[in-house]
Amino acid sequence: MDNMRLILIVALGAVLFLLYQAWQQDYGHFPAPPVTATTPVASGTAPGVAASGDADTPDAPPAAATPSGTTGSIDGPLDEQAARPSPITVETDVLRAEISPEGGTITSLWLIDYAQSADEPQQEFRLLKPTPPNKFIVQSGLLGDATAELPTHNTRFTAAHNHYQLDGDHDTLTVELHWTSAGIDVIRRLRFRRGSYVVEVAQEVINHSDAAVAVRDYNQLQRTELYDPNKSNFIRTYTGGVWYGPEAKYNKESFDDIRRRRLDETVVDGWVAMIQHYFMAAWIPPTGIPQAFYTRLVDDGPRYIIGMYSPAVVIPPGGTHLFENRLFVGPKLQGQLSDIAPGLGLTVDYGWLTILADPIFWLLSMIYKLVGNWGWAIIILTILIKGAFYKLSETSYKSMANLRKMAPRMQALKDRYGDDKERLNQAMMEMYKKEKINPLGGCLPILVQIPVFIALYWVLLESVELRDAPFMLWLNNLTEPDPYFILPLIMGVSMFVQQKLNPPPPDPVQAKIFMVLPIVFTVFFAFFPSGLVLYWTVNNLLSIAQQWYITRKIEGAARHGGKKAT
Repeated sequence: MDNMRLILIVALGAVLFLLYQAWQQDYGHFPAPPVTATTPVASGTAPGVAASGDADTPDAPPAAATPSGTTGSIDGPLDEQAARPSPITVETDVLRAEISPEGGTITSLWLIDYAQSADEPQQEFRLLKPTPPNKFIVQSGLLGDATAELPTHNTRFTAAHNHYQLDGDHDTLTVELHWTSAGIDVIRRLRFRRGSYVVEVAQEVINHSDAAVAVRDYNQLQRTELYDPNKSNFIRTYTGGVWYGPEAKYNKESFDDIRRRRLDETVVDGWVAMIQHYFMAAWIPPTGIPQAFYTRLVDDGPRYIIGMYSPAVVIPPGGTHLFENRLFVGPKLQGQLSDIAPGLGLTVDYGWLTILADPIFWLLSMIYKLVGNWGWAIIILTILIKGAFYKLSETSYKSMANLRKMAPRMQALKDRYGDDKERLNQAMMEMYKKEKINPLGGCLPILVQIPVFIALYWVLLESVELRDAPFMLWLNNLTEPDPYFILPLIMGVSMFVQQKLNPPPPDPVQAKIFMVLPIVFTVFFAFFPSGLVLYWTVNNLLSIAQQWYITRKIEGAARHGGKKAT
């Protein structure tokens, strides 16, 4: 029984370490050397639509069927970049994008309301980029049989303008790209809306030829592994592919998974995405239409692809068909994702404590709306959590105070029985029973705080709403470690003071271990987000105040011969 408090303290340290290890296993993916991948013919090819081994598309048209006007692959070597046409620029109130005439690929995208980093507040965050490192682009195209010339993501389009800007008189902005060959016209439209990170993408196919043509559309996301030389190796989050279906639910396709195998799933009412810390891009198809989800590896990088393609649609002579999809490209704002598509909110991954992290974030965001500062919101949240468990803590601290009061008698028992551990434990249990003291009572606050601590850890790490959030003084980013280690030191001192309020362990070895624990935890917390350290420090200070008050009350009653507090 006497060892239980030590076991729980060590268990908390183990939880912190295991949390880090699990995070590294799930999310800490380090760049691997390029892997040469063979690209077999895709399964499930729709009737009348060609399939080949092009790794850049789900099933690219054979080389002989490449439409005229194609000027080269957008996935070509870097030394070919200079030969590419000038991009079409698009500006709305929330984003700025560049669209290449080659395939209508969105090659670059900046988020106006988000800074590149806390140290670069004037530089807009760049999510999409056409060149390594951190290449990330959005591609679309059409596929048909060997006799049909259809534009892929390598095909040159034309546009009426090279710059589009959303003005104050309109809420939508539409960019049209045109392609014509062999009696087939294709109009690709990208519609941007004010205040929205959703782009409505439509491909209209008009068949002016004398023969029917079978067509399907594909949409994919291509990226390299994320490289950030300034990111701490201790704090890493998942970067890679994900997909969702009503039956399959939320699934990750890590870069390792894409290297090992190909995804080949037919899903209705799902979506595919590439996500990274705080931000994502996702293709969302229309409801009710089955889509083939796939992954591909392009080995000169390597580059990873996740995408989807539709069933084949036969367009008769003189007929028209419109393929419509939505593209979300922006921050993982929790209040918006679930309204855009079912399951999209799952990209904010709180891990196995989602059931606890969701209400914590909701309450934290409500407090933020009142106070306007995430640091004060964390402090108020800590006070509310402490208040919710006040009675539990009160019972525990009373137990600890009574144990502290019994310390002289416990030492006397140890002196009496010496090394006879069995007799000593039996005598201590009899004393606990007689005095109605629960030796495990002081462990309850720690047990209660562990899941709350881990859940808040994920909230601070995964919530883009808190990204680069300042508090006060030197704490200019609550989602990053304290740059001067001041707050972890304060936390360590508070932990040391709290230990002094607890009854000292009778075992000298345990006493020495307890003296070292504040130092160990200070080192641990030095690498944690400062918002989490703020929570733990405030919680410690509140615990110290409550425990000091209860201990003083019980010891005062004992000195004056009053009735023992229970």
